[in-house]
Amino acid sequence: MDETEYRQTYREINDLPCVFQKAILTRTCACSRAHRFCLAEREGVACTSPAGRDRCADFLHLLRENARFAIGVAAVGGAMAHGKEMKLQCGGLRGLQHAVSGVEGNVADVSGLLDQGLKTHREIAQLPFSEIIQGVAGFKNRRRRRHRD
Repeated sequence: MDETEYRQTYREINDLPCVFQKAILTRTCACSRAHRFCLAEREGVACTSPAGRDRCADFLHLLRENARFAIGVAAVGGAMAHGKEMKLQCGGLRGLQHAVSGVEGNVADVSGLLDQGLKTHREIAQLPFSEIIQGVAGFKNRRRRRHRD
Protein backbone atom coordinates (compact mmCIF):
# COMPACT_ATOMS: atom_id res chain seq x y z
CA MET A 1 0.00 0.00 0.00
CA ASP A 2 1.55 3.32 -1.01
CA GLU A 3 1.42 6.34 1.30
CA THR A 4 -1.30 8.20 -0.64
CA GLU A 5 -3.55 5.17 -0.62
CA TYR A 6 -2.87 4.63 3.08
CA ARG A 7 -3.82 8.21 3.97
CA GLN A 8 -7.00 8.04 1.91
CA THR A 9 -8.05 4.77 3.54
CA TYR A 10 -7.15 6.14 6.98
CA ARG A 11 -9.45 9.14 6.45
CA GLU A 12 -12.25 6.86 5.25
CA ILE A 13 -12.19 4.58 8.29
CA ASN A 14 -11.31 7.24 10.90
CA ASP A 15 -13.71 10.12 10.46
CA LEU A 16 -13.07 11.34 14.04
CA PRO A 17 -9.31 11.08 14.73
CA CYS A 18 -8.18 11.51 18.32
CA VAL A 19 -6.55 14.86 19.02
CA PHE A 20 -4.07 13.26 21.45
CA GLN A 21 -3.27 10.29 19.22
CA LYS A 22 0.50 10.66 19.56
CA ALA A 23 0.35 10.65 23.37
CA ILE A 24 -2.02 7.67 23.41
CA LEU A 25 0.03 5.64 20.94
CA THR A 26 3.14 6.04 23.11
CA ARG A 27 1.15 4.78 26.09
CA THR A 28 1.95 7.94 28.05
CA CYS A 29 -1.76 8.64 28.19
CA ALA A 30 -4.99 6.72 27.81
CA CYS A 31 -8.58 7.79 27.28
CA SER A 32 -11.92 6.16 27.94
CA ARG A 33 -13.22 7.56 24.65
CA ALA A 34 -10.31 6.37 22.50
CA HIS A 35 -10.72 3.49 20.08
CA ARG A 36 -7.50 1.94 18.76
CA PHE A 37 -7.37 0.28 15.35
CA CYS A 38 -4.79 -1.16 13.00
CA LEU A 39 -4.38 -0.36 9.32
CA ALA A 40 -1.55 -1.64 7.15
CA GLU A 41 0.61 -2.60 10.13
CA ARG A 42 0.15 0.83 11.72
CA GLU A 43 -1.94 1.88 14.67
CA GLY A 44 -4.43 4.71 14.78
CA VAL A 45 -6.75 6.17 17.39
CA ALA A 46 -10.30 7.36 16.85
CA CYS A 47 -12.49 9.29 19.27
CA THR A 48 -15.92 7.88 20.08
CA SER A 49 -17.38 11.25 21.14
CA PRO A 50 -17.68 14.23 18.78
CA ALA A 51 -18.31 16.61 21.71
CA GLY A 52 -15.37 15.17 23.63
CA ARG A 53 -13.11 15.52 20.62
CA ASP A 54 -14.11 19.17 20.21
CA ARG A 55 -13.31 19.80 23.87
CA CYS A 56 -9.90 18.13 23.51
CA ALA A 57 -9.22 20.17 20.35
CA ASP A 58 -10.06 23.39 22.20
CA PHE A 59 -7.70 22.43 25.03
CA LEU A 60 -4.89 21.50 22.63
CA HIS A 61 -5.32 24.79 20.73
CA LEU A 62 -5.02 26.84 23.94
CA LEU A 63 -2.13 24.66 25.06
CA ARG A 64 -0.27 25.39 21.80
CA GLU A 65 -0.87 29.12 22.21
CA ASN A 66 0.32 29.18 25.82
CA ALA A 67 3.29 26.83 25.36
CA ARG A 68 4.96 28.52 22.39
CA PHE A 69 7.95 29.66 24.42
CA ALA A 70 8.30 26.33 26.28
CA ILE A 71 8.51 24.35 23.03
CA GLY A 72 10.51 26.94 21.11
CA VAL A 73 7.96 27.90 18.48
CA ALA A 74 7.43 31.54 17.47
CA ALA A 75 4.03 31.10 15.84
CA VAL A 76 1.45 28.35 16.05
CA GLY A 77 0.21 27.22 12.67
CA GLY A 78 0.56 24.15 10.55
CA ALA A 79 2.25 20.93 11.52
CA MET A 80 4.88 20.82 14.25
CA ALA A 81 7.92 18.59 14.41
CA HIS A 82 7.14 15.20 15.95
CA GLY A 83 9.30 15.75 19.04
CA LYS A 84 7.73 19.13 19.78
CA GLU A 85 4.22 17.73 19.30
CA MET A 86 5.05 14.88 21.68
CA LYS A 87 6.39 17.31 24.27
CA LEU A 88 3.27 19.45 23.91
CA GLN A 89 0.75 16.60 24.12
CA CYS A 90 2.39 14.40 26.76
CA GLY A 91 3.78 17.24 28.85
CA GLY A 92 0.57 19.25 28.59
CA LEU A 93 -1.63 16.39 29.75
CA ARG A 94 0.74 15.50 32.57
CA GLY A 95 0.88 19.18 33.55
CA LEU A 96 -2.92 19.38 33.58
CA GLN A 97 -3.11 16.25 35.73
CA HIS A 98 -0.62 17.68 38.21
CA ALA A 99 -2.38 21.07 38.29
CA VAL A 100 -5.84 19.56 38.78
CA SER A 101 -5.19 16.61 41.08
CA GLY A 102 -1.56 16.81 42.23
CA VAL A 103 -0.83 13.41 40.64
CA GLU A 104 2.33 12.95 38.57
CA GLY A 105 3.05 10.37 35.88
CA ASN A 106 1.03 8.85 33.07
CA VAL A 107 -2.53 10.02 32.47
CA ALA A 108 -5.11 7.24 32.88
CA ASP A 109 -8.06 9.02 31.20
CA VAL A 110 -7.74 12.21 29.15
CA SER A 111 -11.50 12.74 28.96
CA GLY A 112 -11.94 12.24 32.69
CA LEU A 113 -9.04 14.58 33.39
CA LEU A 114 -10.64 17.35 31.32
CA ASP A 115 -13.97 16.71 33.09
CA GLN A 116 -12.20 17.07 36.43
CA GLY A 117 -10.48 20.29 35.34
CA LEU A 118 -13.72 21.79 34.06
CA LYS A 119 -15.56 21.03 37.32
CA THR A 120 -13.17 23.37 39.10
CA HIS A 121 -12.45 25.97 36.42
CA ARG A 122 -15.73 25.85 34.39
CA GLU A 123 -14.13 26.80 31.04
CA ILE A 124 -11.08 25.51 29.20
CA ALA A 125 -9.69 29.03 28.94
CA GLN A 126 -9.73 29.30 32.75
CA LEU A 127 -7.55 26.22 33.32
CA PRO A 128 -4.27 27.02 35.13
CA PHE A 129 -2.08 27.18 32.02
CA SER A 130 0.89 28.63 33.94
CA GLU A 131 1.04 25.36 35.92
CA ILE A 132 0.25 23.20 32.89
CA ILE A 133 3.09 24.75 30.88
CA GLN A 134 5.53 23.65 33.59
CA GLY A 135 4.60 20.10 32.64
CA VAL A 136 5.35 20.85 28.99
CA ALA A 137 8.70 22.44 29.81
CA GLY A 138 9.68 19.57 32.10
CA PHE A 139 8.69 16.72 29.77
CA LYS A 140 11.62 14.82 28.30
CA ASN A 141 11.14 12.86 25.10
CA ARG A 142 12.54 9.36 25.03
CA ARG A 143 16.08 9.25 23.71
CA ARG A 144 17.03 6.94 20.90
CA ARG A 145 19.24 4.07 21.92
CA ARG A 146 22.54 3.66 20.19
CA HIS A 147 23.23 0.14 19.07
CA ARG A 148 26.65 -1.22 19.90
CA ASP A 149 28.36 -3.29 17.30
